[in-house]
Amino acid sequence: MGVFTQLVTLPLAPVRGVVWVVERVLEAAEDEFYDPAPVQRELAELERQLLAGEIDEETFDRREDALLDRLEEIRAHRDGLRP
Repeated sequence: MGVFTQLVTLPLAPVRGVVWVVERVLEAAEDEFYDPAPVQRELAELERQLLAGEIDEETFDRREDALLDRLEEIRAHRDGLRP
């Protein structure tokens, strides 16, 4: 940017700052939303519940399918594909 452009757009500096902050917050939220670790922990906990007799096979299968679908969505997002 030239000096003239910087002077002319100086009043927009606070807006650019807010936009930058919003972009960083969005990136952090997406990183957290698309983190596979919590889903993997839920799968392990689900298996523990099944083995302990706390849930039945049908409940396990239903919840496992949902969690595996979520992992597939996360992998697709990380690979740049949209589910």
